[in-house]
Amino acid sequence: MKEEILKNVQLLKSDMINSIVESVKIPSLVGEAKGNCPFGEEIDKALDHALELCKKMGLKTYKDKEGYYGYAEIGEGDELVGVLGHLDIVPAGDRTSWNTEPFGAEIKDGNIYGRGVCDDKGPTIAAIYALKAVLDTGAKLNKRVRFIFGTDEETLWRDIDKYNENKEEMPSLGFTPDSSFPCINAEKGLVQGIITSTKPSAIKLKAGDAFNAVPSSALYNDIKMDEVKKELSKLGFEFTENENGINVIGKSVHSAKCFAGINPIVRLCTALKNVGVETGAINFIEDFVKDGHKGEKLMPNCEDVSGTLTLNLGKVDFNEEYEKVYLDIRIPVTVKKEDVINTLKEKAKNYGFTYEEYSWAAPLYVPADHVLIKTLTKIYSEETSLDSTPLSSGGATYARAMENCVAFGPIFPWMEKTEHMPNEYIGIEDLVKATNIYALALFELTR
Repeated sequence: MKEEILKNVQLLKSDMINSIVESVKIPSLVGEAKGNCPFGEEIDKALDHALELCKKMGLKTYKDKEGYYGYAEIGEGDELVGVLGHLDIVPAGDRTSWNTEPFGAEIKDGNIYGRGVCDDKGPTIAAIYALKAVLDTGAKLNKRVRFIFGTDEETLWRDIDKYNENKEEMPSLGFTPDSSFPCINAEKGLVQGIITSTKPSAIKLKAGDAFNAVPSSALYNDIKMDEVKKELSKLGFEFTENENGINVIGKSVHSAKCFAGINPIVRLCTALKNVGVETGAINFIEDFVKDGHKGEKLMPNCEDVSGTLTLNLGKVDFNEEYEKVYLDIRIPVTVKKEDVINTLKEKAKNYGFTYEEYSWAAPLYVPADHVLIKTLTKIYSEETSLDSTPLSSGGATYARAMENCVAFGPIFPWMEKTEHMPNEYIGIEDLVKATNIYALALFELTR
């Protein structure tokens, strides 16, 4: 049976790639609500595309009447195996940092490039074709399989809230193809919050696109321009200049790995402070964010089996009315959220700031001896001959929205992680290998 499943994956390869290309070409960013499109028409198009794909494969499909989510199901039995994927994406960021059109889904050198090709359209569609490879063997599914398609994962998870509000059936176990192999059995708590000062800022600055990404650039066009340029050069910080101002260059990465990026807002604030421009926000950033991405300046030695506390500055907005700093904090699984937030509130108060929570996702932990973990890691080990010890992550995936669910792929240890970064891409053969693993996992989980 295994050989037949893997053979079917190869036969479906071309169709799978075409389906991913079609989806990536839809710029499914959160937009203006309209009718039954609560997150905008482009996200609704991406949802319809996924549901239509499943329908053509013989799955029964359902779309929430308000447009928050959809799902597709097939199989028999009382138990439900869930595969959770999301079709919304983060902004492309600075287009000049891309070597391809972010929504062009260009294929070159054996890779597919485009926003969402890794996170999460590519692997979600791969999982659909993985099930198709199993179904094409004629194998009977002794459990039902449901693909749950989310539309608001990159912001507030209002789609999953609506799924729960509508009392939709919960899978007994499942996975989300939205992280790394072998699997993620521990995910840090994730809190996103805004610290705000109602005092006028000494400068105007608006930079960054999202809480959960290190910005790729920060444009500045206000006081002391010449001095700022000289200081940036002195510090060795990369920047460009045009009619719009000074554009400080960073290295964009997912906020869960913010310590691996270069934050251009932080660099700009350092230069500003060095030339005598000080505000409450600049001082806070200098004291707690600069060189403190692992949270050591906020809460020293805050770590456990899931890793260290991380602190990402995703956006800022300074003007004549207020200063706002947008923070994304990943909290180790055994650390109390209240301890971290109370510390942040106390520190921020000293700079004239108040704290407001934007979103919270509780941590996840599934023991390594759980049947789900043992099944997924066994298949991964057999197909790769690599270490299958479960991993911990600062990332927040849909796995934490339901019990007995974990993140499973699509990124292998040898792959570059490009989610939330310019030039997001995935190797086609790597994606096929992931599809093989998903297919075998779905076969085993439905026995």
